[in-house]
Formats: sequence, C-alpha cells, structure tokens
Amino acid sequence: MTTFLEEARQETAKLRQAIHDLPFNLELTAGTLRQDRFQHYLIQDALYLTEYARALAALAAKAPSAGTIAQFGEAAAGAVFFEQAMQQTFLTTFGITAAEVAASSASPTNLAYTGFMLAEGMKGTYETLLAAVLPCFSIYAEVGAAIAAKASDNNPFQLWIDTYAAPEFQQSVQRAEEAANRIAQDTNPALYRKMLNLFRCSVEFEWMFWDAAYRLETWPTAIYR
Repeated sequence: MTTFLEEARQETAKLRQAIHDLPFNLELTAGTLRQDRFQHYLIQDALYLTEYARALAALAAKAPSAGTIAQFGEAAAGAVFFEQAMQQTFLTTFGITAAEVAASSASPTNLAYTGFMLAEGMKGTYETLLAAVLPCFSIYAEVGAAIAAKASDNNPFQLWIDTYAAPEFQQSVQRAEEAANRIAQDTNPALYRKMLNLFRCSVEFEWMFWDAAYRLETWPTAIYR
C-alpha cells in the first residue's frame, strides 16, 4: 500500500528536483554562493522560523494523542533554538545582531508562506495543518542530505549543511513523516486529497523561498518608505 508521503513525493517529484537545481542550492553545494544572498536567506529564515514555531505549536494543540502533542511541542521549541543557534553563528560572523534581524521586514514570499501555514493553523484540522507544515521538514532533510553527499571541501557553509544532514534532524523528520502516514490512513478521500494539495503548496513555497533569497527579494514598494 502506498503511504501518504510516497504519494506526496510522487506528485511533487519534478518540483522537488527543481529545488535541488536552484542556483542557490547548487552554489551553496559548491561553496560559491555570494555572502549577500546567504545573509538575506539567513535573516528571512530567522523571521520565518519564529512563525513556523507558532504553526508547530498550533499543530501540537490539535494533535490527537499525548505522544504527538509532545512530539510537535518539542519540534516547535527546536525550530526556535536548534536551527536559530546555527543561524546566529553565521549572523554573528556577518556582524548582524539579533536586534537587527528582529527589525527586518519579512519578504513578500516569506510573509505569504508563513501566513499560509498560520491560516491553516487557525481554520484547519490536525491532518491539514500537518500536511502544510511537513514539507519544511521533509525538503530540508532531503536537500541537506543531498548537499552533504557532494559538498565541496572546506565549504564555508558547512555548518548549515551539517545542521540539516545531522542524524538528529533526519530522525525528527522521519518521526513527523510517520505521523503523517499514520493519520492519513484514517482519512476520507476528500480530506486525503486536501492533505496532498496542501503539501504541494508548501513545496511550491519552499522553491519560492530559496529563489527569493537568491534574487535578494524586497518589497517593490520599499522605495516609497
């Protein structure tokens, strides 16, 4: 029997390959990514992770069992502390303070992505919210492992690579995927299709997020501020 994740991956195969092929990820793998692009990404990702933690906290509140409540509650804390510790190391190297990050504006893509997840956190079910937040887990585990396998020697982004290729992160992703597979088995066809659609939408946002960082995306109205 095909699991939810297997079907979701089949439906997003071309899109996920396009994420691997983005200039941002190819240049990060080669260690040639421009600092301003990586810096832009880090600031936007720091802003993103705060809102992602809120979505995971909402998921924990909707979870059907003590085990999944604890699982996604811990994931919410990890999104704040585990990944942001890595980010802060890089930002400190670039001379960017936490106050400067907090004062930064979320890009249009960032705001759209986090708004999409938080809206699902308010109006959706445990099943639909899990499908919406899952690609951030799965895509980073997939991309992190792929980059780690072929990254250049003495890569200046090695800490970023190690964070997402780490066994602890990969195992947490596997647990989230297993939770999605379990709950999807008990859904009706309409809800199952909605979960697949939400999963795809988040994968599309993941592509957009990396692309926006490479383009140094800002608000087109910024010139009027």
